[in-house]
Amino acid sequence: MAAAAAAAAVGGPQQSQPELPAPGLALDKAATAAHLKAALSRPDNRAGAEELQALLERVLSAERPLAAAAGGEEAAAAAGGGGGPGAAEEEALEWCKCLLAGGGGYDEFCAAVRAYDPAALCGLVWTANFVAYRCRTCGISPCMSLCAECFHQGDHTGHDFNMFRSQAGGACDCGDSNVMRESGFCKRHQIKSSSNIPCVPKDLLMMSEFVLPRFIFCLIQYLRDGYNEPAADVSSEKDLNKVLQLLEPQISFLEDLTKMGGAMRSVLTQVLTNQQNYKDLTSGPGENACAKKSHEKYLIALKSSGLTYPEDKLVYGIQEPSAGTSTLAVQGFAGATGTLGQVDSSDEEDQDGSQGLGKRKRVKLSSGTKDQSIMDVLKHKSFLEELLFWTIKYEFPQKMVTFLLNMLPDQEYKVAFTKTFVQHYAFIMKTLKKSHESDTMSNRIVHISVQLFSNEELARQVTEECQLLDIMVTVLLYMMESCLIKSELQDEENSLHVVVNCGEALLKNNTYWPLVSDFINILSHQSVAKRFLEDHGLLVTWMNFVSFFQGMNLNKRELNEHVEFESQTYYAAFAAELEACAQPMWGLLSHCKIRETQEYTRNVVRYCLEALQDWFDAINFVDEPAPNQVTFHLPLHRYYAMFLSKAVKCQELDLDSVLPDQEMLMKLMIHPLQIQASLAEIHSNMWVRNGLQIKGQAMTYVQSHFCNSMIDPDIYLLQVCASRLDPDYFISSVFERFKVVDLLTMASQHQNTVLDAEHERSMLEGALTFLVILLSLRLHLGMSDDEILRAEMVAQLCMNDRTHSSLLDLIPENPNPKSGIIPGSYSFESVLSAVADFKAPVFEPGGSMQQGMYTPKAEVWDQEFDPVMVILRTVYRRDVQSAMDRYTAFLKQSGKFPGNPWPPYKKRTSLHPSYKGLMRLLHCKTLHIVLFTLLYKILMDHQNLSEHVLCMVLYLIELGLENSTEDESDEETSLGGPERCHDSWFPGSNLVSNMRHFINYVRVRVPETAPEVKRDSPASTSSDNLGSLQNSGTAQVFSLVAERRKKFQEIINRSNSEANQVVRPKTSSKWSAPGSAPQLTTAILEIKESILSLLIKLHHKLSGKQNSYYPPWLDDIEILIQPEIPKYSHGDGITAVERILLKAALQSRMNKRIIEEICRKVTPPVPPKKITAAEKKTLDKEERRQKARERQQKLLAEFASRQKSFMETAMDVDSPENDIPMEITTAEPQVSEAVYDCVICGQSGPSSEDRPTGLVVLLQASSVLGQCRDNVEPKKLPITEEEQIYPWDTCAAVHDVRLSLLQRYFKDSSCLLAVSIGWEGGVYVQTCGHTLHIDCHKSYMESLRNDQVLQGFSVDKGEFTCPLCRQFANSVLPCYPGSNVENNLWQRPSNKSMQDLIKEVEELQGRPGAFPVSISSETNLSKEMESVMKDIKNTTQKKYRDYSKTPGSPDNDFLFMYSVARTNLELELIHRGGNLCSGGASTAGKRSCLNQLFHVLALHMRLYSIDSEYNPWKKLTQLVEDMNSQLGNEEQQPEVPILYHDVTSLLLIQILMMPQPLHKEHFTCIVKVLFTLLYTQALAALSVKCSEEDRSAWKHMGALKKNTCDAEKSYEVLLSFIINELSKGKLYHEEGTQECVMISPIAWSPESMEKYLQDFCLPFLRITSLLQHHLFGEDLPSCQEEEEFSVLASCLGLLPTFYQTEHPFISASCLEWPVPPFDIITQWCFEIKSFTERHAEQGKALLIQESRWKLPHLLQLPENYNTIFQYYHRKTCSVCTKVPKDPAVCLVCGTFVCLKGLCCKQQSYCECVLHSQNCGAGTGIFLLINASVIIIIRGHRFCLWGSVYLDAHGEEDRDLRRGKPLYICKERYKVLEQQWISHTFDHINKRWGPHYNGL
Repeated sequence: MAAAAAAAAVGGPQQSQPELPAPGLALDKAATAAHLKAALSRPDNRAGAEELQALLERVLSAERPLAAAAGGEEAAAAAGGGGGPGAAEEEALEWCKCLLAGGGGYDEFCAAVRAYDPAALCGLVWTANFVAYRCRTCGISPCMSLCAECFHQGDHTGHDFNMFRSQAGGACDCGDSNVMRESGFCKRHQIKSSSNIPCVPKDLLMMSEFVLPRFIFCLIQYLRDGYNEPAADVSSEKDLNKVLQLLEPQISFLEDLTKMGGAMRSVLTQVLTNQQNYKDLTSGPGENACAKKSHEKYLIALKSSGLTYPEDKLVYGIQEPSAGTSTLAVQGFAGATGTLGQVDSSDEEDQDGSQGLGKRKRVKLSSGTKDQSIMDVLKHKSFLEELLFWTIKYEFPQKMVTFLLNMLPDQEYKVAFTKTFVQHYAFIMKTLKKSHESDTMSNRIVHISVQLFSNEELARQVTEECQLLDIMVTVLLYMMESCLIKSELQDEENSLHVVVNCGEALLKNNTYWPLVSDFINILSHQSVAKRFLEDHGLLVTWMNFVSFFQGMNLNKRELNEHVEFESQTYYAAFAAELEACAQPMWGLLSHCKIRETQEYTRNVVRYCLEALQDWFDAINFVDEPAPNQVTFHLPLHRYYAMFLSKAVKCQELDLDSVLPDQEMLMKLMIHPLQIQASLAEIHSNMWVRNGLQIKGQAMTYVQSHFCNSMIDPDIYLLQVCASRLDPDYFISSVFERFKVVDLLTMASQHQNTVLDAEHERSMLEGALTFLVILLSLRLHLGMSDDEILRAEMVAQLCMNDRTHSSLLDLIPENPNPKSGIIPGSYSFESVLSAVADFKAPVFEPGGSMQQGMYTPKAEVWDQEFDPVMVILRTVYRRDVQSAMDRYTAFLKQSGKFPGNPWPPYKKRTSLHPSYKGLMRLLHCKTLHIVLFTLLYKILMDHQNLSEHVLCMVLYLIELGLENSTEDESDEETSLGGPERCHDSWFPGSNLVSNMRHFINYVRVRVPETAPEVKRDSPASTSSDNLGSLQNSGTAQVFSLVAERRKKFQEIINRSNSEANQVVRPKTSSKWSAPGSAPQLTTAILEIKESILSLLIKLHHKLSGKQNSYYPPWLDDIEILIQPEIPKYSHGDGITAVERILLKAALQSRMNKRIIEEICRKVTPPVPPKKITAAEKKTLDKEERRQKARERQQKLLAEFASRQKSFMETAMDVDSPENDIPMEITTAEPQVSEAVYDCVICGQSGPSSEDRPTGLVVLLQASSVLGQCRDNVEPKKLPITEEEQIYPWDTCAAVHDVRLSLLQRYFKDSSCLLAVSIGWEGGVYVQTCGHTLHIDCHKSYMESLRNDQVLQGFSVDKGEFTCPLCRQFANSVLPCYPGSNVENNLWQRPSNKSMQDLIKEVEELQGRPGAFPVSISSETNLSKEMESVMKDIKNTTQKKYRDYSKTPGSPDNDFLFMYSVARTNLELELIHRGGNLCSGGASTAGKRSCLNQLFHVLALHMRLYSIDSEYNPWKKLTQLVEDMNSQLGNEEQQPEVPILYHDVTSLLLIQILMMPQPLHKEHFTCIVKVLFTLLYTQALAALSVKCSEEDRSAWKHMGALKKNTCDAEKSYEVLLSFIINELSKGKLYHEEGTQECVMISPIAWSPESMEKYLQDFCLPFLRITSLLQHHLFGEDLPSCQEEEEFSVLASCLGLLPTFYQTEHPFISASCLEWPVPPFDIITQWCFEIKSFTERHAEQGKALLIQESRWKLPHLLQLPENYNTIFQYYHRKTCSVCTKVPKDPAVCLVCGTFVCLKGLCCKQQSYCECVLHSQNCGAGTGIFLLINASVIIIIRGHRFCLWGSVYLDAHGEEDRDLRRGKPLYICKERYKVLEQQWISHTFDHINKRWGPHYNGL
């Protein structure tokens, strides 16, 4: 009926629909919806459809004016216009929901739709910072990720997975078999066959199909209207955000729809992709003015984006570029409009201006060649396309992105959306470039694209159908073209090459990365990469793109002054080459693994060479590189090299078929070689004027993430060139590039025209090192992948022990994720276990927190340590030294070699046949001449040569011998024949035969000042300008440079054979620069040496003995048969020479013979040098220096040992007592004064009144005692909502309750004497044991105050570090004058009776200020004592000091002072493990300063005398006549009954009230008296605990024994008496029946009663014994736990001496009653009786005192960190109810807090600091959930402590960066707990900083 009525209402006046009265809208929505649904279900539903359209028109246009307002000037009015617009939107949404549900409830509708969800995919979309998982074992694509829920529901045990924080956002791939293996799917998404999902009923979603198109169109109109082209000002961005905020509900509504599951998503897909719908609704100019306006806005937006709308070319032709036009449109693609060359001003200036790059004009390319359609034509055919357009226009609002991604599980949508995305790709790039927020935008773009392009099938489809590759490459090319500048490499004026400008924002901010990462992503799919490699046009374009980076960021060496401004552009340059060039290259390489792919490699190599040729032409390169320039960026060279390497290694291509001609090879080698030489120059400090950044570049070039894309390909390319070029040419080029040609002369002096003298040596080392690397490295020349991995790993481990994660990071892996060697892959782990041993982390308290490390196995050091690889891989030079030091240590330790070894020579893997030519370098005369010259110079001690040079020279000789080719017979004949080569030093080119060739005379060019010229030169000096030589009388100049020119000419003009004759003379003189030509003259040197003879002489020189070399084979012929002798593998230079000579002898009989001959000629002894006076002086100086050095060493050693002993004192290291500076030996009884050393002025003496000495102490408030609980099991950290920790069973809480209970019923001042405080916020005093004069300390503090250095502590708060042991401290405790330990004087046994002693005690207490030092006279000592008392008070907060009801009452101070003593005694007891069984002075005792502390406290306690009638001492020792008078009158509260007093507190009060020093007999007397009270309390408590029957039984049993002889020492008698007395009151009456059962279900046997009584008394005995130990210096005996009571009792003098131990021990035997026990007990019980008459319950509670506290513990943590993380990282804070950004949890009490959260800040204190004050009185221990580390707050400072969770490799994972599973490390947690309990955080942790209350 209702439906009919509604139909009438709506349908009645159907003809005049527009005039429908407004109230019609407010009709019952549900009814209308139901009616419409019915109308539409009819077969002929046209009428219904029209009706619905009209309704929607009205409903949805109600919000149209608002949109206009939001865009226009009234925006403010609209936004603030109250209910108006907001209400209209709400209304519209309500209507939509109603209509979709078709009259039912919207929620029921949602549920109904969900039922039809075939959810095979998860597809959960998340945004940045979400915690997700990635499993490499299950992933097919490296980008695979899972949400936490799917991950935990799948089975990934044993997989290689990690947790990560999403950077850009992502989506869950569970259920998508294109991206991950099905075995990894979670339970919900394991493929369901679609059959069991029922079909969706047609009418369920029918309304949606009608309503949604209108709704989406409405949204688009909104977006159109809201958009205004951003002008220059940024305010328009805010407008965009405003529009987006208004649209929030609409987009959220759509997002909710997508979450309803598959059925609804397919409807949405239909709506979004249907072209007809789009056409109908947006067909543009219609009768509707609004629609018309909206369409115009859309076209304007298109136009302003530099895009055209194809049909409207004429109408909206781009006649003149509007302000917003992108530069690209102008550059060449607005061809139609004739604006080709015009520079677009608006865009230009704002980019140029911001860079300040006026001097470097930007270059424009007009590349009108590319397909214009890619760049600037967009035509929208569906809602989806226009929605994406606006999403991009609005710079990817998060909500829109999430909506678009939420639709992806729908396959049809996925394809359509991907195509749309590709279609808009160029537009995305343009928007990104203009964006101010390019970072956020980049993340959002990648968030989308990674979901689309990770799927191979999809990527292939789009590549085929939409030219994806063309689009990407073109777009990238375009993007880079906007920031090109002219290259200044080589020929600055005429260079035609352009490079990217690394200073531009585009590169500096990495704006290009989203596009590049998409490109890398699609290239990882084989099908796509193949298309790329087959397409020649694409390859050409791509090489064109790569060449933009070739030679970027050029460095020019500063020769005069230091650069003003160090540019940091190199970061951008290296990042760009790695990301834009290298990573795509690795992606392509990963598909060129098999023979069938040869063609691809040929293509790449061909276009690469073409690009390189163009590059050489563009920079006008001939044969010499421009001096003093270097660029580290040669991506084209590296592409070429890497593809060559792949071709030979995997594809069996013939290397020569892909190599260019010799001339090209010569050009190719120049720039990489230039980089190697520049590296040496940078390390020689020749570039120091360019600032630090040039060193940064040199380091980045070899750093692990870059090396295999930079230095490795460079070295490989040089190896290829070397193997194909003439070796003499190559070697001379190397020495010329390294500028050391002039040094290679035999003359003792030379002039280098291109290098300063101080750089020569390191440049020569650089050149030789380079040759060694070039000739020994086999990374690309034949090593397998596993061998490479092994070599890399060994090199890294040899430098230092490494953690697993740092190894993963340091091993250069191929940057492309699909390349095979994945970090953590199988091969990685197996190689690691083969080469290294795992060292588990060690924990010594006080040591640094170590991590699990891997260290090389011994056999690795023995056989695999490869210095060459280490040198290649070290970023810092010190790492090479570190590796050598470790190698030396290994040899010493294993006894293989005792001295300083040289780097070992390692055999190389064999060369791949293609590269055999490389070894020709070792057999070329040029190299041999260099080696000969250097050996000669070293032998003759010329300057500038080091052991390092010799080492390299010998290494090269040895390499040559290892790789020699010629046969023996060959040599023999060649020797006999005439010299074939008239200008050569050596007869042939084989090193083996050249070694024995004698060189007689050499002609050298030397400066006229050289000694050779004067003809008086001794035979020892000599030389050559790289080689003039005299062999057969014709002396001729041979020069490296000339030699190189000659070869170059030969190669260039092959036909013209005379050319070499012509060129040589001309060029040889070229190397002395004009003007500076030094006066050179020619001298002829007599040499008469061969390489062999030089080696043997070197052996003599190195060993310092004549004739030290004796050919080993003369003794043992075996040596020649099996030459691999371990004795030669490790050693120094001598070993190396022997090894080389042995190899030379092995290689040829001639060499063997000649070696023997040389050795037979006894070398003439070197004449002893005449020592001149000057030299003698220097020798003396040396000797003196040596002696001084020794003295210094001795002093240092002594100092170190002293310091060690102090450190032992300070740390918990058990060392004998006498180490302690303050403990002065107490052996001689006559010493009565303690002597102290002042650690500042070094004087020792007693502490006196006027110049007191003090102990360095640290005062800190502590709540550790308050954390004791009465159960043994430590509490667990809550990890579910159910588990909570309540603090009411802690010691602090129990004591608080007791005090407040007493204060309710008794007199306040009396209450404050009945308990101790300080369980929370008690002051703990500890010392390092060092003493100083207090005046010295004051001046020390003054100097600290004036010291400007930033300290880790605050001097103003009185903090300092002990001047000796540097332990943290904040006060000085004055030492009381007199003996250190109360000496024998006081310990004489006395025979006074107990009664006398009691009297004496009473008198002494009554004597006010009876102190040897009278307080009235203000001495320095008393002043200091007062100031330290102030310090002690200020250490803790006021709330922990004031417990009195009347503020500021003296009783409060009194309570506080004796409680300080109590706190320190209790804490020491805890440090000893809670009992005194171990006896002795434990480690805690060493640091104890209780003695001094007692004096200070006693001095202050004496100021308050207790009223004599209230003195508890009287109540304990005297009977009162009239008991009733004690009770006080009614209105006045009574005193606390003595049985409710805390006995330990009484003890401290009694002792501190006595004059110090105390007599031992008085002490014992006090203890005896108090024990009687304690025992009575124990019996009373016991009587309350047991049941009524037990009580009556005991009462009778005791009564029987009452009259026996020792009745007063029998607990039965006493107990029955107490029961008798107490039952007079109402104490026992109140018990209900059930209660007694609860209290004591057990039957009490005599044993259990005895145990109860002993346990009750033990805490008191322990504290008392400790006190006695400190006051009288008596040792504590050690004992078993069960006899602790009796031992302590006898130690305290409670046990009578004649006590025998046969019969079981009874605690009552310790009693010694000062007055008749039954009388005094009656008196004590009377007080209670009168109280319990009124308050029986409380009376009972106060009698039972819980005294058995267990040791304090931190909360117990779960095994696996993930349990903590998953619960807490999403938990809301109870204070601010938000999820904290940095959540933390307190490990003491489990409270959850916001770290640094401003939300929970109170009075400028952040929550963690506040909590540390409330929970730990200033000490807080927090676990930071998101970082897994523990942070300690101590007062105003904090420090990062480290983590107690380690991964499987024993490593922390701070900030959870690696995301591997973490497990609790119990040892570490124990260390943490130990530091907490022993209050040593300040001493052990070093890195403290102030937190300014901001944590």
